[in-house]
Amino acid sequence: MEATNEAAGIVMAGVSPHPPIIVPEVGGAEVERAANTRKALQELARRVKAAEPETIVIISPHAPVFRDATAILGEPRLEGSFSAFGAGQVKLSRENDLALVELIEREADRLGQATVRLDRGTAARYGTTDKLDHGVLVPLYYLDEQGVRSKLLAMAMAFLPHEELYAFGQGIARAARASGKRVVLIASGDLSHRLLPEAPAGYDPEARRFDQAVEAALKKGDVDDLLGIDPDLVERAGECGYRPLVMLFGALDGRRVRPDVLSYEGPFGVGYLVASLDLVGEDAGRSAGKRLFERRAARLNERRSKQHPLVRLARETLEAHLQGGPRPAVPAGAEPWTKERAGAFVTLKKHGQLRGCIGTIEPTTASVVQEIMQNAVSAGFHDPRFDPVEERELDDLDYSVDVLRPAEPISGLDQLDPERFGVIVQKGGRSGLLLPHLEGIRSAEEQVAIAKQKAGISPHEKDVRLFRFEVERFH
Repeated sequence: MEATNEAAGIVMAGVSPHPPIIVPEVGGAEVERAANTRKALQELARRVKAAEPETIVIISPHAPVFRDATAILGEPRLEGSFSAFGAGQVKLSRENDLALVELIEREADRLGQATVRLDRGTAARYGTTDKLDHGVLVPLYYLDEQGVRSKLLAMAMAFLPHEELYAFGQGIARAARASGKRVVLIASGDLSHRLLPEAPAGYDPEARRFDQAVEAALKKGDVDDLLGIDPDLVERAGECGYRPLVMLFGALDGRRVRPDVLSYEGPFGVGYLVASLDLVGEDAGRSAGKRLFERRAARLNERRSKQHPLVRLARETLEAHLQGGPRPAVPAGAEPWTKERAGAFVTLKKHGQLRGCIGTIEPTTASVVQEIMQNAVSAGFHDPRFDPVEERELDDLDYSVDVLRPAEPISGLDQLDPERFGVIVQKGGRSGLLLPHLEGIRSAEEQVAIAKQKAGISPHEKDVRLFRFEVERFH
């Protein structure tokens, strides 16, 4: 039931960095190197106090982060300390707003997004923690210093596409309105970690450009500018605050925002930005959620219009199987593959993340076309690492097809090139295969280690047989 209190919902938002070194008990004399950040966080805390929130929601990139779900801490009392940073005497705790947790979970469910409520039991099952992390503790330290004693809701970001993160933020806003409470939302995150040669993540001369782009987007309150930042630039920055910012902008969808960037500096090679965002009414022109999903659909349709006939065959086969229709006809351009036999792999990705991959090393059917049709269904329904694909996911799937050339035995790693060759590792009756040109695989050693792992072969086992093969990859 929607709240009737007109003052209910998100009444203010903020952006906070979270380096423990700016906590005096942790940083000691070093805190003076970030004096501007400390003063800005104190000012942000004063503004939060003036907003009289009943609950503070903090989104942290250092809470337990799941690839496909958003974690929300679920213990009635939330606690944490700076013990990991040599200041265990600094402890903070707050009452959890479990009613708001439940409302956010309901909104996420309506969006088709998964959440994980982390209490002691679920945290133990996942091998993680239900304690407050420094992404929450640092802004909370400054709020506590100014006498803000509101309830707390602490949550993580997730490795979901930006459109889903934005939609989740919209759900937070709806939940906050339905709660009938005054809520302040804080996105906790540092910007680039590569501003200086001595920076913790190394130096990248382009990193400062990312920070400048984020600062400019915040000053304008412009979601298109924020989401329009080049993904390669985001990657080069080595940041941790971008996704919480996307969620924050989603929560402010349709609201008139008066942003105030209180400070920016990078004294330790990491960008620290503090901002206050006051909400001063409604603004339908700032409603971007629907537009973001329409743009994503347009990009997917454009990619599909350029699909190779074998990839189109894989997609149409899986769709027909799931929807109970007849097998598709062989697309124009794929006819030559009806006369050739070879092993083939079909790979499914959803928003850039692997969703299924099944294939055959050698041909098991009469043609490559049949091999692809068989493996497309297997990739969608029989990859043991994933649940079967559901019909609602079909519009989000990207496909690729690899046709394998015959494997040849090799005598050592020096005959491998992970960009050009796939590898097969065999020991007794066990066998593991890894395709070439996979993201994150940079050396033959890594390639063979992963293939061993897939085969259940000890990483220390030397007496293995190695084979290499080439593929034709189609998108």
